[in-house]
Amino acid sequence: MDYRVEDFGAIGNGIADDTKAINDGIRFCSKNLCNLIFSENKCYRSGKINLLDNTTLIFEKNSILKATDNLDLFKDENSFIKLINEPTYDNCDYDGKPNMFFLYAKDKKNIKILGDGIIDGNEEIFYGKIEKYHIDGYFYPRVPLIFMENVNSIDINGITLRKSGFWTLHLVGCNNCFIKDIKILNNMILANCDGIDIDHSKNVTIDNCFIKGADDSIVIKTTEAFEKYGNSENIIIKNSNLSSTSAAIKFGTETTGIIQNVYAVDCKIFNSNRGISLQLRDEGCINNIKFENIDIDTHRVSDEDWWGKAEGISITALKRYENKKIGSIYNIEFQNIKINGEHGIFIYGEDNINIFDVKFNDIKIYLNKKNNYDLLLYDLRPTYKNKLFKDDLAYIYAKNAKNIFYNNLIYNSDDEIKKLIKEKIIEKNVL
Repeated sequence: MDYRVEDFGAIGNGIADDTKAINDGIRFCSKNLCNLIFSENKCYRSGKINLLDNTTLIFEKNSILKATDNLDLFKDENSFIKLINEPTYDNCDYDGKPNMFFLYAKDKKNIKILGDGIIDGNEEIFYGKIEKYHIDGYFYPRVPLIFMENVNSIDINGITLRKSGFWTLHLVGCNNCFIKDIKILNNMILANCDGIDIDHSKNVTIDNCFIKGADDSIVIKTTEAFEKYGNSENIIIKNSNLSSTSAAIKFGTETTGIIQNVYAVDCKIFNSNRGISLQLRDEGCINNIKFENIDIDTHRVSDEDWWGKAEGISITALKRYENKKIGSIYNIEFQNIKINGEHGIFIYGEDNINIFDVKFNDIKIYLNKKNNYDLLLYDLRPTYKNKLFKDDLAYIYAKNAKNIFYNNLIYNSDDEIKKLIKEKIIEKNVL
């Protein structure tokens, strides 16, 4: 039998606090193995929602679950607010562990979020400094829309997630996750509003999703706070459309553990600051990754606020801190990739060479000038030195790497770009 949140006292008028009613309904439905329904055309305001074993939330058409304006309703006894004193693009060190929550689950199993409705993060309550191309929140980390830790069997299907004030869907130490036919619609200039963050999680499939917003659309990482959960591995990303003010598909930058066995296929990246970005900055490694049949459209979105300079593909492996260890990126394959942007392929490792065995097959690069920004600028952030540097423009720029293979590489550019290119491929310390 199904129950509606109204059966537990929810009002759904967009004003009343329905936090208690929703949590009461989840507790009852978890215990009795039934579904909890959010009714058509109603708006429910809520603080922290605790998802339990065997929770199934069903959202009818045009139903909305919206985060409350009251920050205290996201807190527990360990919560605190750390105010931002400098832009997060300069300093965003984060161990991956938030301390306030909206939809939350830990050590649970069998959670489903289904239907045609909307979950809204109420982004405006987090705004800090507002600029033309960049909005920072006034504290960090902020409240993720959905945070699940050590959850086995997750099914998120059909729902729209929008206006998140921080990472939208953060999966930590989770296993057997299926994310299909969802939309994530975030502000294109609000910092740190990733779409999906896969963190020390395994056996994850993302299928037929539409994700748009600032920062990254889909991110695979291994954050410091959750090392006990091991690798991020066995991940499929397919049939999805992605638009990002940072990187559409990104690995890192938090890479304290292994990221491996990832396959991204049949995706379209559009209106993005970067296309595909592998950013190793810690002691872990990234290996056995394949990208196939991906169209990439990039352009610079600002002068310095967002990492990246419109690269179609960026692979960097650099120390975050001078005295810390750094791992390697290896066994990476790109097959049938089309790039239309202001920069093509960028590869940059440490002097001792920690990027190797990378294959590019059937790659088309077309460079064209879309803005008035400096095209001779390269971006290594985040790292402790040489964060931004100038050099000649090329279709491929590679430094400190080995065993980089190209097969059927086609490149061209508009007249403005042609004037800037002295060498089509620049290689420095590439073995």
